[in-house]
Amino acid sequence: MAEGLGALLDPRAIRLTEVAADRDAAIRRCGEVLVDVGAVAPAYVDAMLAREQSISTYVGEGVAIPHGTLAGKETVLRDALAVVRFPDGVDWGGQPVAVCVAIAARGDGHVEVLGELAQILLDPDRAAALRAATDSATVYDLLTPIEETA
Repeated sequence: MAEGLGALLDPRAIRLTEVAADRDAAIRRCGEVLVDVGAVAPAYVDAMLAREQSISTYVGEGVAIPHGTLAGKETVLRDALAVVRFPDGVDWGGQPVAVCVAIAARGDGHVEVLGELAQILLDPDRAAALRAATDSATVYDLLTPIEETA
């Protein structure tokens, strides 16, 4: 059984060759992926767009973490992640974004998810590997914790 972020990542929610004209189109695409895998109702996409209007979800290293507003939580069916890669990049309020890690979480689950994602994204090598990933297995491995041997 997968642990950490890998447990929230349905292999069908990894899309590595997407195209988006702008930030809002990229967020819509992320939301559609979450809808496609049964994690959220379609209304969650609007909550994701609303969140972006209030505060940018760009986190650095070419990565954004779009997620919904508090009001949008009622449209989340199960906690999940989607990894959506835009090889040509997307202008995210003046910053280039190549990868979005979309989050759907009921309750306060997103706080833990954000913390785990931050650990990955603060490591420039791992963030670069995520931006460059061209296969689902690589993405999954990057988001699944490495077992530490004592």
